[in-house]
Amino acid sequence: MHFIRRGEGKPLLLIHGIGGSSRSWELMIDGLAEAGRQVVAVDLPGHGNTPPLPGEVSISTLADAVTSFLENHNLLGIDAVGSSMGARLVLELARRGGVLGAVVALNPGGFWKGWEKPFFYYSVASSKRLLQLLEPVLPALTESPVGRSLLLSQFSAHPWNLSSKLVLEELRSMATSPSFDELLFNLAYGEEQKGTPRGTLSAPLVIGWGKQDRVCFPPQASRAQALFPDASLHWFARCGHFPQWDSPEEAVQLVLTVTSGINYEPLLSAEMNKPVTTRNWAALLGIGLAAAVGGYLLVRPKVG
Repeated sequence: MHFIRRGEGKPLLLIHGIGGSSRSWELMIDGLAEAGRQVVAVDLPGHGNTPPLPGEVSISTLADAVTSFLENHNLLGIDAVGSSMGARLVLELARRGGVLGAVVALNPGGFWKGWEKPFFYYSVASSKRLLQLLEPVLPALTESPVGRSLLLSQFSAHPWNLSSKLVLEELRSMATSPSFDELLFNLAYGEEQKGTPRGTLSAPLVIGWGKQDRVCFPPQASRAQALFPDASLHWFARCGHFPQWDSPEEAVQLVLTVTSGINYEPLLSAEMNKPVTTRNWAALLGIGLAAAVGGYLLVRPKVG
């Protein structure tokens, strides 16, 4: 499993989401390393520079692969941060016990119900198909704030502020991951995430959630916490699906707090206590347009 290591001090594992890579953490790595952590950011199998698994690709098999990686590098018990699918992965590893230390799970997938499942699957699958079609012009599109907004409206609360380099790398990684399709289907329709009884986790666990998440909608946070009752819940007020992009300084501070043995106290500001909402019509229009075009590309007959 390919990984990058930066900084010195107590090790900290970073696990990206589906279609991402170790580069997904670009906006957080320096802050964590400068704070005295030795950051280990992996490319999961079938992502980045790591070859795919030879058999089934699922949360279970990825958890086995990460556990083997940690055993081989003498890193069992390492503190960990996961994003999206990677957040569900660190929750699964925490549930198994004896693998991780303190855990921060940022917007974990796997807690959708009813219509949320097909929405997640088809919107993300359509996005990938659209990216494959647009691959020749992605550099030009990502150079434009308007292009970044259209391409990432489902994933970021303010994608126009992201660097073109970060966006281009992330979208290319998503479009080319050999494990993406199988993993996406298994995330949506495969085995449901199991939880842990209250009082069984020996290390801190905080679930972070962006209030403007349009991939894993904010009401899913209560389901995640119900399955992991020992967890605390942290709301990112102005964030979408990736707090490490939309509010990297806040995400760094949260991770340092949780993994440094400091008792985590949820923020009680007026901003945090506002009702959870995902209503942003411009973003929803962009998502609908991408889903419609991508959906057509998914179902149209292939030529040749």
